Amino acid sequence: MVSPLLPAPSALLLLLVHTFRLSSAFCPGSHCHRRPAAAALPAVGRRDAISLAAGSGGGLGGLLGGLGLGGGAASAATPSGEYKSAGPTNEVVRVVNGIKHRRLGGSGIVVSEVGLGTQRWASGDSNAPDEDTCMKFMDEAITGGGVNLLDTAEQYPIPSGGRGMAEGGTEELIGRWMRSRKVKRENVVIATKITGGANVTPKNIKRDCEGSLKRLGTDYIDVYQTHWPARYSPQANWGQSLKYNQEVDAFAYKRGGPTSFEELCVAMEGLIVEGKIRGWGLCNDNAYGLTGCTRAAKALGTTPPCSIQGDFSMIDRKSEENGVAEAASPYNENVGFMAYNALAGGVLTGKYSTVPAAVDDPDRARAEANLRSPRGRMDNRGWGQTLYRYRTYAALSATEQYKEIAAANGMSLAEMSLRWCRQRDMLTTTLVGHSNMEQLRETLKFFREKKPLPDQVMWDIDVVHMRNRTPIFSSNRVGRDWNGEGEIGEPIP
Repeated sequence: MVSPLLPAPSALLLLLVHTFRLSSAFCPGSHCHRRPAAAALPAVGRRDAISLAAGSGGGLGGLLGGLGLGGGAASAATPSGEYKSAGPTNEVVRVVNGIKHRRLGGSGIVVSEVGLGTQRWASGDSNAPDEDTCMKFMDEAITGGGVNLLDTAEQYPIPSGGRGMAEGGTEELIGRWMRSRKVKRENVVIATKITGGANVTPKNIKRDCEGSLKRLGTDYIDVYQTHWPARYSPQANWGQSLKYNQEVDAFAYKRGGPTSFEELCVAMEGLIVEGKIRGWGLCNDNAYGLTGCTRAAKALGTTPPCSIQGDFSMIDRKSEENGVAEAASPYNENVGFMAYNALAGGVLTGKYSTVPAAVDDPDRARAEANLRSPRGRMDNRGWGQTLYRYRTYAALSATEQYKEIAAANGMSLAEMSLRWCRQRDMLTTTLVGHSNMEQLRETLKFFREKKPLPDQVMWDIDVVHMRNRTPIFSSNRVGRDWNGEGEIGEPIP
């Protein structure tokens, strides 16, 4: 009997892993496991867990039979073929025009260690690049610059509508570029995302993937990612909250619970078998979500995720220190890491050092002027409030110290920030967004720099970090009268 204190899918996952380690159908280790035939892909839901465990064969026989991996009537579903890792994540496979290309997870997908972030492309932001500029970005970076990775989403651009393109417009823009330039499909790695939360269901995964394929005008997507987890996770709201809230999770389970790891793995495997995606990954997730997916995939015999994408910069190192880096390591789950917001929404360029972001500026006349002619997202009321995490007192204090280190070593804060990212063991690639061609050319220059940052510079950065290891999650302006809500309504502390 499954304990009432343990959700059925967790019990199922533990039982599967334990059982398959004793089964000849399971190959131990992170990089080798059997894959079921396309027709044998089982539909394993949270409500199925108990009934499978007590299936017609009873006990483990019923469980394995229900998954299509046991004997008897399910023998036609016996795994065929074997998934094997193509190699360790992050290994350098080649160098193109001075840009290193690294393996993404254990897949055969190889990505440049800098990719183009496209969230703001032709969006409603006041300083967003227009379509013509975005086309030129791809010409510069991909056609001749050594970059092969484009990261997008079905929700992009953000913000959509108004003066910008409608939701889904960024995928269409990329498709128009590939057709107009007659780009060879194999020369571009396209990563896109299904909208997260309750939208992540087996039915929607297939439907939304087909929508992205149509907008992109391509036969396949290289990496198909969940934009944020199907389940509740404290970091999925991009707020200041680090604490897991059991009450929030309990509410979701009372309504039937989110899509399980098992269901997610089976749905993604279906797309792989159909040739619609080459690999899949996670975004804005954590070590629990990562290992939940990789272990479920190994137990089921399906392809594990090859990547996880997350917020990462000199002022946000949580993924290195909260278990994600350990889980993703080639010695463990062998999953690549895509970093976004490496410049912390522009804060790590130093542009807000002398004159604060408009939403923080006590000089109201100057603030109003910057709201009318914004230097970046921090000078926008909506984004400025949403991205407050990069401007906490601790984050700004660390930023000023990093700026001093950069200046003392003859480089800009932006250069030091991006080159620092390139040297982190966890990172496969860094996704960088740009407003203009000058910024893009600077980024390419930084990633072509052959010399690593000196050891002393790396140490000086670490010294600042050790004074406050989680600066973007610090706050000195929250009050008890906020009724347990942070800057953007997230639960606190």
